[in-house]
Amino acid sequence: MTAVESVRLSRRRLLLNGKPELVFAGEVHYFRLHRRDWADRLDRLREAGCTAVASYMPWLVHERPDGAIDLRGDTSEYRDLVGFLDLAAERGLLVIARPGPFVMAELKNEGIPYRVYREHPEILPVGWDGRPGTTRTVDYLAPGFLTEVDRWYAEIMPVLAQRQVGRGGPVAAVQLDNEIGMLSWVSNTPELTDQTLTDFAGWSTKRWGSDGVRTRYGLDPDDVPAWRDGVRSPAPGSLALHHDLSEYHRDRYDRYVTHLRDSAESHGVTAVPFLINIHGTGGGRGRTYPIGISQLYPSYRGKPRLASGSDHYLGDLTVENVADLYVMNAFMAAVHGVDQPLTSLEFEAGLGDYGEDLSRFVPPEALALKTRLCVAQANRLVNYYLFAGGHNPPLEEAVADGNARIAFTGERHGFTAPIGPEGVPNASYPVLRDTVTAVRGAAHVLADMDEEYDDLALAFVPDHYLTEYCHPGDDARREVVAELEQFRGMGSRDVVARAMLLGGFSFPAVDVQADLDTNPATGRAIVLASASTLAASVQQRLADLVHSGGRLLMAGVLPTRDTDGSACTILADALEVSGGEIVIGNERVFPSVRAVGWTTAQAEVRVGVLQHLAPRGDAEVFARDVASGNPVAVEVRPGRGHALVLACDYICDLGFWTALLARLGVRPRYTHDATSPGIVVTSTADDRGQRLLHLINVGPVDQAIVVRDGAGPLFDGARVHLPARAGRMLPLNVRTGDGVLAWSTCDLAGVRDGTLLVRRTGVGDAVRFHGRDPHTWPDAPEAAGQVVVVA
Repeated sequence: MTAVESVRLSRRRLLLNGKPELVFAGEVHYFRLHRRDWADRLDRLREAGCTAVASYMPWLVHERPDGAIDLRGDTSEYRDLVGFLDLAAERGLLVIARPGPFVMAELKNEGIPYRVYREHPEILPVGWDGRPGTTRTVDYLAPGFLTEVDRWYAEIMPVLAQRQVGRGGPVAAVQLDNEIGMLSWVSNTPELTDQTLTDFAGWSTKRWGSDGVRTRYGLDPDDVPAWRDGVRSPAPGSLALHHDLSEYHRDRYDRYVTHLRDSAESHGVTAVPFLINIHGTGGGRGRTYPIGISQLYPSYRGKPRLASGSDHYLGDLTVENVADLYVMNAFMAAVHGVDQPLTSLEFEAGLGDYGEDLSRFVPPEALALKTRLCVAQANRLVNYYLFAGGHNPPLEEAVADGNARIAFTGERHGFTAPIGPEGVPNASYPVLRDTVTAVRGAAHVLADMDEEYDDLALAFVPDHYLTEYCHPGDDARREVVAELEQFRGMGSRDVVARAMLLGGFSFPAVDVQADLDTNPATGRAIVLASASTLAASVQQRLADLVHSGGRLLMAGVLPTRDTDGSACTILADALEVSGGEIVIGNERVFPSVRAVGWTTAQAEVRVGVLQHLAPRGDAEVFARDVASGNPVAVEVRPGRGHALVLACDYICDLGFWTALLARLGVRPRYTHDATSPGIVVTSTADDRGQRLLHLINVGPVDQAIVVRDGAGPLFDGARVHLPARAGRMLPLNVRTGDGVLAWSTCDLAGVRDGTLLVRRTGVGDAVRFHGRDPHTWPDAPEAAGQVVVVA
């Protein structure tokens, strides 16, 4: 690898030495390995095609019981961070440094030294009703904690600064903290210390004024005892208070990240990007992931030399959750600035048996599917976590907790990683190696490409995910949260996003709280998964969009209230539609609807929820409640615009959803004749007209498909063989040293001496060059995996 002298973020690209590049990294924890094993793990990483190594750098490990900090291994080989960094440099690997202060990684205290908690008991937050938090989180802005963090950064940041790229070192990026806000969210414990509540009073008063705060919360910010009691134990129905507490925590996290960055920069970390990782997946799904985005996006949005990275654990990738990953990336990009690329700082690798109890086994090919989807969406950095396992050494200080080790997982750690604790590869290692090799084969064009989209965008409403805190006694708040969880983001039952993606559409997300384009000449059709709660400002923005000539598909229920719980029907009024009774299915009630009119659907279908609609102006009904005959879906044309309102959780009938989008003038750029669902298709392109067509089959059925665009069949009508659980990145008009590769039905394999290479699949391979005689290969199953020079 050429020596890297600079790393910059520009135009949503990762520039190494000024050139767009893709970086593949693997997480290797030096502090869980003997020194003698480091070289082997780094060599395995290089053999897998990775060009970087990432690692946490735990404060808990490097601080000794007396408070002294060892970063050179003078007191233990597990503390030799300097030696590990220097070895990575010798091996030609970049380093993604992750020094905390929180690191999680199954470490005790999430990586914070015991001493910090002993000497600063005030940093442990209290939450609702004054109860202590149930996790080892802290009040991030507590002066005592920030003082300790500054002390830790004063030790570790100069070491990283001295080894930044540009100074002859390997450090290419530095992550600030880890999963900020996650512990408070999962434990439903907002930070409500006395100091925090004083600060919250000032924040609220600045925003609403003293009288406004009294009206909004029913509390007096100047009555300190009553204020503290009233916020910690709010009256039932305190929707405005709950909403504002979460908004306030966004501001706190922003200030915390700013403090960490300022501290790091004061110690010389000024030449490389900073990274923030976003948490939130659970149970193999990404439904809650946007909560992490919502919590943290003000901390990084549009800020120079700073980007966010995903942290996802989805297990397998199937028709159930492929839209989760696609939407996660889209929502992240929606709140990035013009220079901030997508990255993934914890990209799940391995077989998923985290408890070493064989309760979970992730198919190795899931890693390949997820990688292909993420790079198709312009992820520029992927860090496979955990790449290599290890062991947890004992703590130096005595801790009577059952094992007295640095982590709670026992002696062995990372049992599921591609390289296990003893250095033995498992079945995921060759898949990781082959996947990275395949993607890097196209990296010379892919790194400077952006995803192309159809004429629609999925609405992202960050405030729909301000649901991390709910007082246990507030039934009204719980009802609001439950409804938001049902309808937000990907739609009820996730059908909206799933139908779009598996229906052949590729789409961005748009932050409708900030970035909605209301120009009908340039704006995409907006698809909103709607709930009863939607801020008045967002309702007004969407109403303006439609009246000015924009297009809207709204699926869910009509918005009827603002975030503070007050009545608000701005959007419904603009659409000239009123919402009536909401019918929810249960063991005795089976709400069903029948699509009518121009839709493609024929039979009545069972739904989980429906809402009766009463259009007030000219409207065309396109679905009715079977039981009552009342409309549940209407087409309206208010002002100069066009809107479809679907007030039920219609099934994932791909033809039905495609017909709805076609009604709004939206059709997929690429179509195919697959006989079974499960194909994801999108494309990336650069400003020279070079393109890669990304085809991913997450289904369990082998497919041989003809792909078409608006001009007709691609690849001269040749069928693309797409096995179950596999993907392709097929070149279109990719330039070579002496011509143009018009197309190929197999992946690129790189460039050698100015000529292109492709990797045979062995079945149905074909290529076509502009300006040359057509050249095809006969089917040859034995040719699978061969690399062939094509130009």
